[in-house]
Amino acid sequence: MQTFLRTIEFLGLGLWLGSDVFLSLVVAPGAFRILASRDSAGAMVGYGLWWMHMIGVVCGIAILLARLVRTRTFASLATPAALCVVLMITLTAVSQHAVSPKMAALRVQMGSIQATAADSPLRVEFGKLHRISVSLESGVLLAGLAAMYLMVKELGAGS
Repeated sequence: MQTFLRTIEFLGLGLWLGSDVFLSLVVAPGAFRILASRDSAGAMVGYGLWWMHMIGVVCGIAILLARLVRTRTFASLATPAALCVVLMITLTAVSQHAVSPKMAALRVQMGSIQATAADSPLRVEFGKLHRISVSLESGVLLAGLAAMYLMVKELGAGS
């Protein structure tokens, strides 16, 4: 049972990190290269981002639950690896529920980001939110890499 629960922890983190890397390095650049308009590409990436966020939160909860069941102590949720996962969930929730809705509202107001002047206040605000979104996703990725390192380290220490 211990091995199964550890597998859930690593699988959840691997799926989350893999989806983040895949969206960032394959889907987003590909959408902007292949689709006819930047607006369509942005919509495609936004759709993928929503799913990645949902998958990430589910994986994060599964990681923490598996850890809790495996260790049978709430103290295991205060370890550095678990705290990295909590940080990942928090950053993802902020991105999904605070940043993404504002970006979506600006998209609607502009009608077309591509056709909106670069110095438009709406476009400037959208750019600012996009940078925040990228920073949040980068934070998720870095926290995930740290969590993976710490989980492997725990495995070597026998905890």
